[in-house]
Amino acid sequence: MTGGNRGYPDLHEHLETLKERGFLLTVEEPIDKDSELHPLVRWQFVGGLDEPERRAFLFTNVTDGRGRQYSIPVVVGAIAANRAIYSAGMGVPVDQIQAKWDRAIANPVPPRVVSEGVCQEVVITGAALQGEGHGLDILPIPISTPGFDSAPTLTATNVITRDPDTLVQNMGTYRAALKAPDRLVVRMATRVGGAGGYQHYLKHQGRGDKTMPCAIVLGCPPYVAFMGPQKLPLGVDEFTVAGGLAGAPINVVRAKTVDLLVPAEAEIVIEGLIDTEYLEPEAPFGESHGHVALEEYNMPMRVTAITHRKHPIIPSYISQVAPSESSVIKRVAYEPLFLAHLRDALGIRGVKRVSLHEPLTGLLRVTLVTIEKGTPRTEIWRALHGAAYFKGDCGKICVAVNDDIDPDNANALLWAMAYRMNPVDDVQTVPHRGQGHGPKREHDDDEDSTLLMDATMKGDLPPLALPKSQYMERAKVIWERLGLPRLRPQPPWYGYSLGDWLPQWDAAAQRAVDGRYLENGRISEKLRRKGLKPETKFRPDGKT
Repeated sequence: MTGGNRGYPDLHEHLETLKERGFLLTVEEPIDKDSELHPLVRWQFVGGLDEPERRAFLFTNVTDGRGRQYSIPVVVGAIAANRAIYSAGMGVPVDQIQAKWDRAIANPVPPRVVSEGVCQEVVITGAALQGEGHGLDILPIPISTPGFDSAPTLTATNVITRDPDTLVQNMGTYRAALKAPDRLVVRMATRVGGAGGYQHYLKHQGRGDKTMPCAIVLGCPPYVAFMGPQKLPLGVDEFTVAGGLAGAPINVVRAKTVDLLVPAEAEIVIEGLIDTEYLEPEAPFGESHGHVALEEYNMPMRVTAITHRKHPIIPSYISQVAPSESSVIKRVAYEPLFLAHLRDALGIRGVKRVSLHEPLTGLLRVTLVTIEKGTPRTEIWRALHGAAYFKGDCGKICVAVNDDIDPDNANALLWAMAYRMNPVDDVQTVPHRGQGHGPKREHDDDEDSTLLMDATMKGDLPPLALPKSQYMERAKVIWERLGLPRLRPQPPWYGYSLGDWLPQWDAAAQRAVDGRYLENGRISEKLRRKGLKPETKFRPDGKT
């Protein structure tokens, strides 16, 4: 899809694509952004809906807790309410997303500087930023976690800063709490290693600069929006990788009041200066680790300009307790990276899949490694250690399973752990792990540890004791014909062989379902023996 002199869609065109595919729900009735908007969207993540049923929500009649009406719509879930929506933004099927990322990183395309962009059709500066009902106060920014959050907070951000030494820009997704019509407070993560924007902040401090130029972009074209949450090496200009995704240069324009380049087709750009001397309390705010982040000192930013297109749309990410939009964005990007690391970089060919557990744990704490049956024990442990330490904030608990276990089914995981794992032999604990992202902050200097578990089969086992798939499918047709409640099959929902099963038993089972069980009785009668203890094993192949 193209629009004007570019080879990529903007947010408006992306929403049209979602509408055509049935992924966009427009809500026209008045919705209170402070108490109703995010809770309404939240229900599709906690209400028992399957992931493909989730939608992007476009709110066209937004109000606030005081009854004020806003002229700007808000969209939630437009980047990754589900993997199909993320796929639509990437322009390829889900299973081709990682390959497209790989090509983009390997073949970056520098941005194209243009003289004007739709993101600057309206420019607000000076006195127009001052006072209630002006500046940031005209933007319908939702409260993400009503009842806990202390302010409307920008979440779907691409925050642009620039290295004062190399002049290379960085673009990250950081939250920003509204404090006044011309002031907000940005939280640029101080995690181990530091986010790119935070590293720029430290450099400005070291140079004695009193402020750091910053541009907070809302509503980027999808290829650019994906850059904020994606973890790229420090020093990489995300605009070049976005160009690699698009296969064409991303149009950028100079901001009006700070010396930064911003996406020309963005919806809204908030320009300003971050104070490098003073910090201001920010939060409470519901965080992606599933807990409310309590108040901490973070970076105040004085707004110097707000620019936007004539008819902008404000995006908001639904984050907090996973699953959420932000966890889908990260999961689609991270899981292929883990798989490539284990299978390609470490050369562990038995690894078939890596799954980052999403509900509540938010991808960071529990990693499931699917291992091909028969993989040597040493390779299983190499995979577990490799998964645990690929990223500092992921893999506190790593479990190896075989491919008959659905890593998204906690009951199946517990079943594997209960019957395929001997804790004395198959569990290891490893000390000296950092806290990572969570309610206990990484800079508190408290150490954590790592738990590794091998819950793979150590040999053949009897089949799973459920009817074979053809009989469950046959019964499902009857169920639906009877008009019974809609089924949501949870794997495993049919029985299958786990290696310890013989053709003779298959034949006997077929005779039974054919109504010929008496024939089985005549066969077993011929095999009677004396002098055995009850429950002595018998195998028709003669093996013991």
